[in-house]
Amino acid sequence: MARVAGRVNGAERSQSATPILVVDGIELRFGGIRALDGVNLEVGRGSITALIGPNGAGKTTLFGVIAGFLRPSRGRVVLGGEDVTGLAPPRLFARGLMRTFQIPAVYERMTVLDNLLMVPGPQAGENLLTAVFASRAVNREEKAFRERAERVIAFLDLAPVRDNYAGQLSGGQKKLLELGRVMMTDSKVVLLDEPGAGVNPTLMKKLTDSIRRLNAEWGYTFLIIEHDMDLVAALCDPVIVMAEGKVLAQGPMASVRANDAVREAYLGSRSVAERVVAGP
Repeated sequence: MARVAGRVNGAERSQSATPILVVDGIELRFGGIRALDGVNLEVGRGSITALIGPNGAGKTTLFGVIAGFLRPSRGRVVLGGEDVTGLAPPRLFARGLMRTFQIPAVYERMTVLDNLLMVPGPQAGENLLTAVFASRAVNREEKAFRERAERVIAFLDLAPVRDNYAGQLSGGQKKLLELGRVMMTDSKVVLLDEPGAGVNPTLMKKLTDSIRRLNAEWGYTFLIIEHDMDLVAALCDPVIVMAEGKVLAQGPMASVRANDAVREAYLGSRSVAERVVAGP
């Protein structure tokens, strides 16, 4: 995919020539506090883009704005060429944007399979008239959803826990299940909030491989908040760096590591700063 150079908030950037998500001049204030200060960024169609930065940089707040949980004071969010600023999460979901959370939002008293079957939007069987007079169509739809769920379970190697309650899963398995919920949709853009948090190395490899395959084989575009720099370096390009509610830099990991503003932003967290600068 072709990439073009440019500037974001005065910093270098590298991006797809065909962005699917555009954040244009987003500002958000909480009382007298400016949580987001003129954020501009683009996410290329078909990319796996990382959003990194020290704690308090505004990353999760920006996710909240993009996903419709927070309404910005100024600026706009454009998805697939459509201005979607301030639309409620269900309406954004219908337009192909899905967000996951650092703590997986699964139905703990439902099985893995049932968690997946809960994801698709309005279904024919939910309409009484359709259920009564078009039962064959309803049955075909339900069969298709179940077959897709079974493919997702196989893809993520969740077959051994297929009938377990989600509350019985490990943290890493819940992350995989949440990724599976993404696969039950035809999302254009997926916002992943710290997918690596609390995941053991074995499941981390499975999670990383799954994200990479979903991007390459299923066509999902990802924007990922992540603190694990090894994961970011292995999986993401470009990398966007935020600090104090602004975008400092955007580009390949190598150029981000060499950016003086990025180094300075991470000085308050030396261990992270050393990993950002030094690399894996």
